[in-house]
Amino acid sequence: MPTTIWEVRIGIEKIQNHYQEFNPIKHIDKWNTPILIFQGGKDFRVPIGQGQEAFQAAQLKGIKSRFVYLPDENHWVLSGHNAQVWQREFFGWLKETL
Repeated sequence: MPTTIWEVRIGIEKIQNHYQEFNPIKHIDKWNTPILIFQGGKDFRVPIGQGQEAFQAAQLKGIKSRFVYLPDENHWVLSGHNAQVWQREFFGWLKETL
């Protein structure tokens, strides 16, 4: 049963195929740089499982990685508090990684 407007308009099967086609885990063999992953709990564009899989794969490969979960955000960070969290995490990551 469709759970998002995109699944209703486009069709579940087509959406699921796109999720699989662009799933970061399918490209892990090419990864070799640090990765910072922000995941919104309400993001219908990137299923939470893909963010978690990417983080776990990077960890298993020994790639420096961090996973930041914002349960009340979608694909964009809209709340003031979460924007501050995003800024702190992002610029902290740059400072320690570059």
